[in-house]
Amino acid sequence: MSRPNILFIMSDDHASHAMSCYGSRINQTPNLDRIANDGMILQNCFCVNSICTPSRANILTGKHSHLNGVKTLGDPLDGRKPNVAKMLQAGGYQTAMVGKWHLGHGGNADPTGFDYWNVLPGQGSYYDPVMIEESGRSQHDGYATDIITDFSLDWLKDRDRDKPFFLMSHHKAPHRPWDSDEKHLHMFADEDVPMPDNFFDDYANRSNAAKEAKMRVFGHMNNRDLKIDKFGPPPEGLSEKELANWQYQRYIKEYLRCVASIDDNVGRLLDYLDEDGVADDTMVIYTSDQGFFLGDHGWYDKRFMYEESLRMPFIVRYPRAIGAGSSTHALSLNIDFAETWLDYAGLDIPEDMQGRSLRPVLEGNVPDDWRESMYYRYWMHLSHHYVPAHYGIRTHRYKLIYYYGEALGTSGSIDEPKEPEWELFDLEKDPNEMCSVYDDPEYADVVKELTAELYRLKEEAMDDE
Repeated sequence: MSRPNILFIMSDDHASHAMSCYGSRINQTPNLDRIANDGMILQNCFCVNSICTPSRANILTGKHSHLNGVKTLGDPLDGRKPNVAKMLQAGGYQTAMVGKWHLGHGGNADPTGFDYWNVLPGQGSYYDPVMIEESGRSQHDGYATDIITDFSLDWLKDRDRDKPFFLMSHHKAPHRPWDSDEKHLHMFADEDVPMPDNFFDDYANRSNAAKEAKMRVFGHMNNRDLKIDKFGPPPEGLSEKELANWQYQRYIKEYLRCVASIDDNVGRLLDYLDEDGVADDTMVIYTSDQGFFLGDHGWYDKRFMYEESLRMPFIVRYPRAIGAGSSTHALSLNIDFAETWLDYAGLDIPEDMQGRSLRPVLEGNVPDDWRESMYYRYWMHLSHHYVPAHYGIRTHRYKLIYYYGEALGTSGSIDEPKEPEWELFDLEKDPNEMCSVYDDPEYADVVKELTAELYRLKEEAMDDE
């Protein structure tokens, strides 16, 4: 089998439960569904640090945050160090990076390992974005999602056809502040999007971390988030619950409109591969840098180890090796991506990478010794949304979280110690994570076993802080 082209499409903050192939009850994503229907859905794909910059570094390096040096939003990725793009480039791939980089700029922070790159500065803008190339900055008229796809297509059309390609096409959307394009401006205008069942969560039976987090749709969103200037203020005379629903509708509709634009543009890329005759030879992956709260627990944003934030969408199509319409519940991580690409490219996988190639999983042969648990750590203590630093373990059934309550000198963290706390969730009985059973005597043995496994994984990850 020849080495596949690799098209890696990643959005920012796109929760899997906002994709119809994952059973979303709030929208449809027909072009993303094309990938899923022709390939595999990973039902249990997770990030090891649910925040934008670190997750991107996890993906490029195949390492946990404490080893790649990118623990928080304030840590740039050192371009002098190894990354998977460099390895693929050295191994004969033509490489490109287009769109949201978000790993720093200037000096040693510019993208490395790419024959071509054209990226947004920082978060970038939805409309008329500035983009940075090696030759400098320039502004482009239009909507960022369309423009990123335009540049991706231009590069594909002009590529060296004697080499396989590796293209990272990274969208800003649907990151806050959720500015939709004109095409989708009136989607959902005459309907109410269903609220999550736990939108009015009171955070009883859980940690103070959950109670104190400042990321509630009803209470912590500003006028920019709620598009007061764009669509106007709420009607007068609304009850508290009616106002909460009004705010949720403003949020979720703009979020889903941004997703709709991504879906359209994914369709453009898929159509190009078909027209160019390389669809069968190209591994197409769609994912996001982490999950996102869509009103779940009343929240927006991410950071927490709760499912909506921890879980990443991951759909992949490669007709020569991956069965159409397939699915797996094997635990997979964003630190696995780099090793997977190197495996399919026939290149050596560095021993210091910390993931594992997903190739056997994708091809329907989950190894007997595949992981049954995963290690997570969020370092950015209390910054932005007052979510404390924590680490934890997730198995197929349980999740154990330790909020250790210290900044530990990490960039961007707030040096405000918090009392340490634990949470344990039985995901089989409580899939929405509404009640911690950490102090329940019936779970004493589970706590003991998971705590031992947590610290085994922490040591295995070489995390000694």
